[in-house]
Amino acid sequence: MIGDFLNMVFGGGRNALRETIEVFRPNAEAAEMREAAQKAAALSQFAAEFRIERRGWFDRFIDGLNRLPRPMLALGTLGLFVTAMTDPVWFAQRMQGIALVPEPLWWLMGAIVSFYFGARHQVKTHDLQRALAESLARAPGIARSVAALDTEETEQAGVGGNQGDNAALDDWRRSRGG
Repeated sequence: MIGDFLNMVFGGGRNALRETIEVFRPNAEAAEMREAAQKAAALSQFAAEFRIERRGWFDRFIDGLNRLPRPMLALGTLGLFVTAMTDPVWFAQRMQGIALVPEPLWWLMGAIVSFYFGARHQVKTHDLQRALAESLARAPGIARSVAALDTEETEQAGVGGNQGDNAALDDWRRSRGG
């Protein structure tokens, strides 16, 4: 009789005691495995976002040159203010020289600067759109993974997906008007 009782509690390929306890307390090992899987997925996503493309020396050189104009314009403008305060006569002479530049040359310079910054903006916008498209392409798989993890977590906690199986809960909901 004791053997039959122990076989009923621990045998038959199922452990009724463990399953009963897992209703009240989730399996710590399973929870750690889910958490490790989530962390691994997040790390792989970060790795994909920050992957550095291997490019040649010329491409790296041109990328370095492309990073120079904006800082040079900002620092040059600040330099003009410092120069105007430290040597106003020298600054006034240079500004008189700039006043002699013909208007078509100003238009040409404006077009060059506009095309440069416009092209940079277009390239960055294209890169952003490509990154967003890649993220959106991964969204259904991520949603399925999250749903699977939620389902597994609720099953581990002993909460079924069907709310109609709990008469006490249904009675409580009716008494609350919901």
